[in-house]
Amino acid sequence: MRLGIFAGCLALVWGLVRLRVLPAGLGDANLAWVVLLALVISAPLSFVLLRKQRDEMSVQISGRVEGAKDRLAANRSQEDEVDDAARAR
Repeated sequence: MRLGIFAGCLALVWGLVRLRVLPAGLGDANLAWVVLLALVISAPLSFVLLRKQRDEMSVQISGRVEGAKDRLAANRSQEDEVDDAARAR
């Protein structure tokens, strides 16, 4: 989705430069200017527009981390029980 937002901004900036609404940069720096300006515009847009998706992914990842922690704790307790039983003999 971020790549799509960047591509849209790149097309928009390129069009505005071709129409001479925005300056074309200095010398041969036209392509670098267009890409840099598109990056600067797309970064805050993606931050705002993709907030919902970012929050959903955060919930999914934190759920997976909690599940992994629970499985690790269960494995540790099983190992401790076996070790304690072996030492008791």
